Amino acid sequence: MGKATGSSQFPGCLRLSKQSFGIPALPCLRFERQTGKPIPIFYPENPVSIGDHIRKKRMELKLFQKDVARICGVTEDCIANWEKNRSIPQIQFFPHIIRFLGYLPFEVDLTTLSGKLKAHRHIYGLSQKQLGKTLGVDGSTICSWELGENKPNKEVFEKLEAIFKGMGELKPASF
Repeated sequence: MGKATGSSQFPGCLRLSKQSFGIPALPCLRFERQTGKPIPIFYPENPVSIGDHIRKKRMELKLFQKDVARICGVTEDCIANWEKNRSIPQIQFFPHIIRFLGYLPFEVDLTTLSGKLKAHRHIYGLSQKQLGKTLGVDGSTICSWELGENKPNKEVFEKLEAIFKGMGELKPASF
C-alpha cells in the first residue's frame, strides 16, 4: 500500500507515493451542463418602437440581422438602424415587417376610422398619397381623416368600408 507524503514543490499538499499503483481508483465522471444562451442585456422586454419589436422577434427566433434583412427585402444596415432606433422603416417595408412579426407593431384603435385607415395603409405598404389616389382624394385628405380632423363623404366612406371588409382580422401589438 502506498502512503501519503508531503510535496516539496507544493507545501501543504499531499501526494501518494509510487507504491500506490495497485490501489483501484474511482472512475472519472464526466459532467457536462448544457444551458441556453443568456438573454442579452439589450433584449427589449417591453418593446416600444418598431425597432424594438423587430429586435425582440429576431432574438426569440435566434436569427441574425442578415436573415431578417432577407425576409424584409432590405439591407442588413437597415435592420441595424431600425433596431438601434436611428431610423424608422419606410411605409413600403411594413407589409414584410408585419408578416415577420405576426402583428401590428404599434397601438391602433381598430374601432375608429382613423385606426382602420392607418392599419390598412401599413398592412399594404401604402402612403397617404397612394391611398388617396385609390379613393380619388388628395393625400392630405387621408392625413386629416387619420388625425380625426375630418370625415369622408358618404360615397368615399362606402369605398372605405368595402376596402376594410377585405382586410380581414387584424391583431394589434399587445403591450
